[in-house]
Amino acid sequence: MKRAWTLPVSFAAGGALLAAGLVVDGSPGVAAAVLLVFVLIAGLHSPLAFPRPVGALEAQRRSAVDGRPVVYWRAGCKYCLRLRFRLGRGAGGVHWVDIWSDPAGAAVVRAANDGNETVPTVVVAGRAYVNPDPEWVRGKLASSA
Repeated sequence: MKRAWTLPVSFAAGGALLAAGLVVDGSPGVAAAVLLVFVLIAGLHSPLAFPRPVGALEAQRRSAVDGRPVVYWRAGCKYCLRLRFRLGRGAGGVHWVDIWSDPAGAAVVRAANDGNETVPTVVVAGRAYVNPDPEWVRGKLASSA
């Protein structure tokens, strides 16, 4: 879990340092704006931007019951973030597995991608798709409802 927070904490700390320098230079308004931008970027790259993840085994069990896709992702992945935001409210209908906090999820992704941890990997009906179009995933959500 520590690895998932490295990038967002780095963004927030870097923004704080930059803002502190701007305050010292006499620009507190600009400093506040810069800090806000860096904190927002940190939030987008954190696990907080995604629905609560479940373990790979639980996600596979739930998917077998309800037919919804399983998305394997990791914090800091711009393609995962794109998928998350393009799904919109439908993102809650997908089973999310954070491969950095679930070794079984990472193993599923490596098995589907010739040993690489390429994300997002979406599994629908037992078949893996690497970085699929978000509209396609949305269609799979609609067909499983």
